[in-house]
Amino acid sequence: MWDPRKYLEFSEYRDRPAHDLLVRVGADTARRVVDVGCGSGNLTPLLAARWPEAVIEAIDASSEMVQAARANGIDARLEDVRDWQPAPDTDVALCNAVLQWVPDHVELLRAWLRALPERAWFAFQVPGNFDAPAHRTLRELAGESGWSQRLAGVLREPDCVLAAVDYADAIADLDIEVDAWETTYVHRLRGEDPVLEWLSGTALRPVRSVLGDEQWQRFRTELTPRLRAAYPQRTDGTTWFPFRRIFVVAHRR
Repeated sequence: MWDPRKYLEFSEYRDRPAHDLLVRVGADTARRVVDVGCGSGNLTPLLAARWPEAVIEAIDASSEMVQAARANGIDARLEDVRDWQPAPDTDVALCNAVLQWVPDHVELLRAWLRALPERAWFAFQVPGNFDAPAHRTLRELAGESGWSQRLAGVLREPDCVLAAVDYADAIADLDIEVDAWETTYVHRLRGEDPVLEWLSGTALRPVRSVLGDEQWQRFRTELTPRLRAAYPQRTDGTTWFPFRRIFVVAHRR
């Protein structure tokens, strides 16, 4: 279950990749623009402002996120991204930090690109930090005695996303122009145990969904000192949190 408030706790950092992604989309005008996996809708207004003449479409698979988006004035609808198909007039689609949750998403991406009209743009970014200390620490704890049986298969593996060059190679045969790159953001987080709080809004969601309240608190208690060791707090109370992200912009010729 998604908690929009927890996810948006670090929105200043989570939203920046979407801004950096949109800069590389070269569409001057658009008939229909789609926010594929819109979450709470905090980025959808960027699309409406960039293409004011377009029909804006927003979908998400989480009822909690759709409810939050509607509360923010976004006409979002509940739909699994795996079921979404671009309408014939879709000129721009943005998929921000979604595909890492979708197994075998490369084939889904290829199907979307085939269905888009000529000159359409599809832009997405995914976290590329699944081999970072935070995720390694999380997987190590989940694999230990006392947790391994309950959490088997719950967490994502490092290969759940591709490198930028591999995404580019996977779609290069579709007669499209591909712009692919990666960036490591060095976030300066504040507060006590900020990396734990960051993970609570994303990577720890599957863990929370299978644990009862008491087990969840125990898991957090065991994880906390390990994350503190991996991401030590500076003398001024802040914590450096490097975060790699992978970007792809595809343009139909």
